[in-house]
Amino acid sequence: MEKICPMKLDSLDDKKSIDDYKGKNVVLYVYPKDNTSACTTEAIEFNMLKDEFKKHDTVILGLSRDSIKSHQNFREKYELDFNLLADPNEEMLKELGVLKEVKGRKNLKVVRSTFIFDKKGKLIKEFRNVKAKGHAQEVLNYIKENL
Repeated sequence: MEKICPMKLDSLDDKKSIDDYKGKNVVLYVYPKDNTSACTTEAIEFNMLKDEFKKHDTVILGLSRDSIKSHQNFREKYELDFNLLADPNEEMLKELGVLKEVKGRKNLKVVRSTFIFDKKGKLIKEFRNVKAKGHAQEVLNYIKENL
């Protein structure tokens, strides 16, 4: 995938596609599940750095297969100030290649990953199979150095 995916997903701000954010850099971070310890850590760290991302004309978007209701609760509970996209049918997750079979499990596992798109919508960086703690700072450092 070289360009922003035009697929529309439910979000906390109505139906959105990543394409709606052209003209800004986009950090799309994919996480397994709302309200789990690592996902909460990652969300809080991105939220703490949101003003720094804004200084670099960058929008943060979270993506998981959780429902909008789950996202609303997660966002309110941790006072997250960025949009969360819901992909319960796993359409974008499949396109991004972040689903992985795990032996003995019925459902596919979501592999924690982050994708950075430039202002023209071109994919410029992928981080795959990342650790939650400290990842938001790693992404911010990349943006500061490269965009």
